[in-house]
Amino acid sequence: MLRTISGFDRIGEENAFAVLARATALAAQGKDIINLGIGQPDFKTPAHIVEAAIKALRDGHHGYTPATGLLAAREAVVRRTLTTTGVEVSPENVIIVPGGKVTMFAAILIFGEPGAEILYPDPGFPIYRSMIEFTGATPVPVPIREENAFAFSAEETLALITPKTRLLILNSPANPTGGVTPKAEIEKLVKGLEAHPHVAIMSDEIYDVMTYDGEEHFSLLTFPSIRDRLIVLNGWSKTWAMTGWRMGWSIWPDSLYDKVRKLAVNCWSCVNAPSQYAGIAAIDGPQDDVEKMCRAFDSRRRIVVDGLNSLPGISCATPKGAFYAFPNIKQTGWPAKQLAAALLDEAGVALIGGPDFGILGEGYIRLSYANSEENILRAIERIERFLAK
Repeated sequence: MLRTISGFDRIGEENAFAVLARATALAAQGKDIINLGIGQPDFKTPAHIVEAAIKALRDGHHGYTPATGLLAAREAVVRRTLTTTGVEVSPENVIIVPGGKVTMFAAILIFGEPGAEILYPDPGFPIYRSMIEFTGATPVPVPIREENAFAFSAEETLALITPKTRLLILNSPANPTGGVTPKAEIEKLVKGLEAHPHVAIMSDEIYDVMTYDGEEHFSLLTFPSIRDRLIVLNGWSKTWAMTGWRMGWSIWPDSLYDKVRKLAVNCWSCVNAPSQYAGIAAIDGPQDDVEKMCRAFDSRRRIVVDGLNSLPGISCATPKGAFYAFPNIKQTGWPAKQLAAALLDEAGVALIGGPDFGILGEGYIRLSYANSEENILRAIERIERFLAK
């Protein structure tokens, strides 16, 4: 019998992909499936970005790039960061990675080991906890509560820090809740973190452009007191509808940068060159398509909230960011994952059960409104018929 290390028995997965596979299989059987499960923009990558990749191929950019990414790509990230946050970073602190998950993987791998504690949001992106458990570290959930508009509480977060805490993971705008933490709460958290210099912070800011109703995203880069231990995760997937391109970037403090560079050399070598040229075009080119997508998400968000709140046993807080709603389904009497499975099999609507995002996800389901208004309205009708039945 083959013997593997124990960590692989602890590693989890992202169930949105399992739901996608199930939905795809049902569709292949001829069933009409409306997929509101996967967190993927339904828009095409803007044409000028695609053309940049094609040009790069035609120009012969077929070889390896530096493990940290093309200097031109890192400089593009520097320009974008200055535009969106007002903070100037060095390209020598930027690493181009094959998707946002790689930054999570690297950060948690650097700090996770038996005896260490890593704080992460619950409900939150499932790979946080999966990777923490893989390293043997103790996952410590930071409660993300509906009564707090799905923002994190600085006071509650700081109270969870112990001498064993090595890393704190934050996410705003958030997956799966759509919560956006206000600036005053972020400032309170950062002030409290000044008393815990042994704690590194990873800020997942992948949905930074997607905020609504006057809410703003405040990058943790804007706080100098934690810059020497701050890791920022961002990328191209959501903002420019480039999920399949596998293009992310991360900003690292000087003390960690070379560790991640070595990890890149040992693991993924580099991101493919044409995608990096596409990424440069995305940042430096026109942003009309990005603005169009955000306006569409905002419109769909309103339809989703109104539709869900009209259903028996369901209430939905208005998400302030990303493209997810996280409705409360407790009054339906259904366990969340069972309801999600039944809606897929019987109503043809793919959703994700809240417990796939953490212990505090029970009683909720995640709905992605990265789909057309027509399909969203059809899905609401199907859910209504199912619940009535």
